[in-house]
Amino acid sequence: MENKSIEQLNDICSQVRRDCLRMVHGVQSGHPGAALGLTEYFVALFFKEMTHNNQFQMDGKGEDLFFLSNGHVSALWYAVLARSGYFGVEELGTFRKINTRLQGHPATEEGLPGIRIASGSLGQGLSVALGAAQVKKLNGDDKLVYAVMGDGEQQEGQVWEAAMYAAHYKIDNVIAAIDYNGQQIDGPTEKVMDLKNLKAKWEAFGWEVIDIKKGNDMEAVLASLAQAKSLTGKGKPVLILLYTEMGYGVDFMVGTHKWHGIAPSDAELANALGQLKETLGDY
Repeated sequence: MENKSIEQLNDICSQVRRDCLRMVHGVQSGHPGAALGLTEYFVALFFKEMTHNNQFQMDGKGEDLFFLSNGHVSALWYAVLARSGYFGVEELGTFRKINTRLQGHPATEEGLPGIRIASGSLGQGLSVALGAAQVKKLNGDDKLVYAVMGDGEQQEGQVWEAAMYAAHYKIDNVIAAIDYNGQQIDGPTEKVMDLKNLKAKWEAFGWEVIDIKKGNDMEAVLASLAQAKSLTGKGKPVLILLYTEMGYGVDFMVGTHKWHGIAPSDAELANALGQLKETLGDY
């Protein structure tokens, strides 16, 4: 946990977005849309809220843990891990290349610091996070477990099995978040498979639910994370509905599923980078 100002956190967001775009452009492969939309939340966690150690230990004893379920936003996680000191930022240039540790979806076999599970098969991340949270309880470890899912991922049955399990066993040391951008690979979620009242669903399953209506506003994200933490330890798991805009920060990428899994061209990259200040130095 670091004592960074809102301005410093926003500067990190700008650099991380640059990193994500350059990584995906470099191999003309990847998922920039949701990565740009989730940037504030990831930066808030890793640079402000979480107690974590960049001298990575797999067991994570005595520190908060993070699990990414929608693993296709890996470029964002890698950028945040690198900027947090888990590995050198120059390694971002190997994203999705042959023999890289930075695979398109996070994996553990290469031993990349920060990665505790392989992810990207949607629906599984919350289950793993709940297991880790139970282990912390058994070990008398008072730190928290965080997990992030996509909104399209809520169409997976395993998510709801995990939701039921967490409430039944009163796993109250977990804070899960749903990236609620309303977009998935085939179009808007309301057209592919409408989620209806997602808050009511999770509340019916026994969770405390917090709305972050401004998921791309750092102050709002930090305030809601503080609220979420205040609700832990009270017998119910906690969920954040994080309303974000896919492609946030780049005007021609905002709010469309087109950029779910499409890399920018040379001209598009130049346009995008022109909208994002270089604050920490490009890799």
